[in-house]
Amino acid sequence: MTRCFQVYYNVLKPNHWMTVEFHNSQNSVWNSIQEAIQRAGFIIADVRTLDKKQGSFKQVTTTSAVKQDLVISAYKPKDSFRREFLDKSGSLETAWAFVRQHLSNLPVVVDANKDGKIDILAERQAYLLFDRMVAYHIMQGIPVPLDATDFYRGLDEHFLKRDGMYFLPEQVNEYDMARVENDLEDVQMSFIVSNEKTAISWLYAQLDTPQTYAELQPKFMQEVRSIDKFEALPELSVLLEENFLQNFDGKWYIPDITKEADMAKLREKSLLKEFDGYLATRGKLKLFRSEAIRAGFAKLWKDKNYKLIVTTAERLPEQVIQEDDKLLMYYDISLGRV
Repeated sequence: MTRCFQVYYNVLKPNHWMTVEFHNSQNSVWNSIQEAIQRAGFIIADVRTLDKKQGSFKQVTTTSAVKQDLVISAYKPKDSFRREFLDKSGSLETAWAFVRQHLSNLPVVVDANKDGKIDILAERQAYLLFDRMVAYHIMQGIPVPLDATDFYRGLDEHFLKRDGMYFLPEQVNEYDMARVENDLEDVQMSFIVSNEKTAISWLYAQLDTPQTYAELQPKFMQEVRSIDKFEALPELSVLLEENFLQNFDGKWYIPDITKEADMAKLREKSLLKEFDGYLATRGKLKLFRSEAIRAGFAKLWKDKNYKLIVTTAERLPEQVIQEDDKLLMYYDISLGRV
């Protein structure tokens, strides 16, 4: 598939798009296709489901069959961006150059269900912008110039934020006009809480309005129903302590941006301490926090310790590596370098 996508990349003109539709129930297949697309040089900009209404014989007769196809939209970046990216490789400017050109390619207003309600576009949120930026640097063999803490702080300095999404100055007016025509409640966001990262995203969405632990707990338990097999998901109290602040009324709220960077550093320090604990043990890791593994791999990559990434990855269940696109990316590239 990588070779196929490389051919597509070569024949496409810069700033033109490719759409990939496929049908499979395994996360490992999705991650393999996603990695192949990025290895070829494309940048993924959108992932949607396509409901074809009329199912196949297997879809109709088998309850376990996936009912919808995945549609991936990816683009070939402009030549000018690629030249600038390579000329300034390793500098902070490459990170912001990537985000600028990526935001320029994303839709501004999305009404996926055609019901007049604005959808939150995940690709414009901080965590996915960071993931895309890191992935592009690694696939190009270039050091990642800044960590998550500095990246999140820089987003608010370089771009405009609305409803948890980031926009270029020339895009924000279009979004604001669309928001005027819709009530605040009409901006909708949905999460499938399956691991620590999605749990934190769910909490950010909930805590637009400060809430107590007692108010959050029943809703949280209702959402946590498809946790990954090997995921050691922390308790709700731990997630709140590590990522949010509490006021005098006992209500949890989203930290102010001036304090968020310090909290992110504390969280990263905690995750790396846990990762060091994994390194101190031997044999297969059967239960772990995937966020700690990701934080550890990011640090090892920064230190160019590719061998330890490979060694640690091979202690994880193969299913975990195959189904986590970030871990798979670090492992595959490091394996090639080792």
